[in-house]
Amino acid sequence: MAPLPDRRAGKESCGGDENFTWNLRMAVYNRKPIASARELPPMARATRTDAPQVHELLLQALETERGGIKVYSAAIQAAQNEDLLQEWQEYLQQTRTHEQVLTRVFEELGMDTEEQSPGRMVVAHHGASLVAAIEMAIENAEPAAAELVAAECVVLAEIKDHQNWALIGRVAEAGGKHAKVLKAAFDAVEQDEDHHLYHTQGWTRELWIQSLGMPAVLPPPEEVKHVETAIGASRAEQARKRML
Repeated sequence: MAPLPDRRAGKESCGGDENFTWNLRMAVYNRKPIASARELPPMARATRTDAPQVHELLLQALETERGGIKVYSAAIQAAQNEDLLQEWQEYLQQTRTHEQVLTRVFEELGMDTEEQSPGRMVVAHHGASLVAAIEMAIENAEPAAAELVAAECVVLAEIKDHQNWALIGRVAEAGGKHAKVLKAAFDAVEQDEDHHLYHTQGWTRELWIQSLGMPAVLPPPEEVKHVETAIGASRAEQARKRML
């Protein structure tokens, strides 16, 4: 058996990085696979979160749900496709439920549901602007064009909504005294949020394709294939040619 490596030799052979050199020599001695010499040791995962910013995230999330209720209510008035109308009506009810879920979170965390912040006010402004855009389209555009505007506005609202919940999920994963409450809320709405975003993106794409005079898949592949992930949405879009 080969003699045990001398630790004192390590410092001179690799630019003074004694610990790395010693580990390298021991790995060779024990005939164990080693990582690349340039690979850095993994950093410890952060377990703390910034409490004021978590507070801000929840304020914005609640305002997003309230704005989403208004956006869906307006979009329903613009819907021409019967399947899309039914889907938005379902999403409206789910968004109302999500608002209730967050309201319970606020109650359990001792937060004021009416507390304002600069960020929350911006979210409210965005939501009101989307509603105004839909109403403008209904008043001035052809019905098919207004439907398309409504779909785009729903997607814009859902991008923010989906991100809010993804971040809430990350905060829950980080642990802490509120992790259980946030995890329960996240689990209650996660699947709905995936449907809202990915399915409406599919509807918007196909409505645009139809408006351009090309064959469209309606309902979209995302709806037909019950897409729930970004990867699933990508695969559904790639499969649309086979569904024409």
